[in-house]
Amino acid sequence: MAQILVVDDEVGIRELLSEILSDEGHSVQLAENATAARSLRARGRPDLVLLDIWMPDADGITLLKEWATGGQLNMPVIMMSGHGTIDTAVEATRIGAMDFLEKPIALQKLLATVKRALRAGESRALPPLSIANFGRSAGLTELKKRLARISAAGTAVLMRGEKGVMPELYARYLQQPNTPWIDAAHALNDASQDLLQQAAGGVLFVEELAALSKNQQKHLAFFAARAEKISIRLVSFTAEEPRRLVESQGFDAVLMQALAGIVIALPALREHPEDIPEIASLMLAQLVETRFCPPRNFSTGALNVLRYFSWPGNLEDLAAAVRTLALTSLEEEIGAGDAERVVPQFARRAAEVGLSLDLPLREAREAFERNYFEHHLAQANGSVARVAERSGLERTHLYRKLKALGILTGRKED
Repeated sequence: MAQILVVDDEVGIRELLSEILSDEGHSVQLAENATAARSLRARGRPDLVLLDIWMPDADGITLLKEWATGGQLNMPVIMMSGHGTIDTAVEATRIGAMDFLEKPIALQKLLATVKRALRAGESRALPPLSIANFGRSAGLTELKKRLARISAAGTAVLMRGEKGVMPELYARYLQQPNTPWIDAAHALNDASQDLLQQAAGGVLFVEELAALSKNQQKHLAFFAARAEKISIRLVSFTAEEPRRLVESQGFDAVLMQALAGIVIALPALREHPEDIPEIASLMLAQLVETRFCPPRNFSTGALNVLRYFSWPGNLEDLAAAVRTLALTSLEEEIGAGDAERVVPQFARRAAEVGLSLDLPLREAREAFERNYFEHHLAQANGSVARVAERSGLERTHLYRKLKALGILTGRKED
């Protein structure tokens, strides 16, 4: 059955509710105050919370606000109080509580309310990872402001960046509330009038322009020609140079021009490493929430290892590393040793990241050097001293080289 968290400072009420709910076949966790409730909530998402309003350390309304602000209010919450008022009930509902029970609680009303809340909770999906919830670095903060500024305009947006930056996260930031989201991977196989109407007022997202077939380009052009009339926002991404797509790969030049109304550069993960601990922690919390893994958390040491790795595969590789750590770590706290065990798997040689021979010599050399040093830093667990020895470079010169290439490292000595 369901996992239910009961939060109440009165031991008699906790025990009574636990007995009733256990008899109904539910698994019950008990918390005597807000502090204990925070701890249990951090370990995993219950299917339902029964939350008392008046508690000695923090009231239930405050705790409800904390969960809502922190993205943890994704389960139904029933407030309980023996001294509740209509204003309190309204405030709790406004924050996100599903229902309100007045003490003493009648047995049949309790069971009916719990059943109704659990049924409603089944339809509550875990919110996807969103750049709205992370990114305190100056660069990402500025980018979000720019995206917010252009979100209301209907101009087509072309996003540029490296492979693995998860462009959908940024494209979703442009979507207006309660409007359609159309994934071009399916929509462009059949550009029909019905689909046009379904997409009206929403966003049509193309994850990688270079992957589109000639037929899909034709259908995308069909949408582009009608976008303004029915308010479809075209948002596309490519890791390739647009000019090269047109000249070398035969992409429709007129269509490319229509898609590039506004061009936005998406940052590589190594350009905002200060955000990595927060992003990794959010990714792990989502895995715990969906019960992909047992309760897990990162140690400070593990987060530092993740932060100072250069992530050639960007957010996609970071997400894969977090999933691996979530499943393979033996302890609840993922330590630095765990991270050092997993991170080298994501160091890629130049051939694996697809260095283009069409690049100008200077750009090709920089791309090779970046991948070369990223590979050796991963193999050396971030030790610049070891990389200097392996590469035959004097350490001061290596520091300057890494800085010029935009590669950050946290370990300067063995």
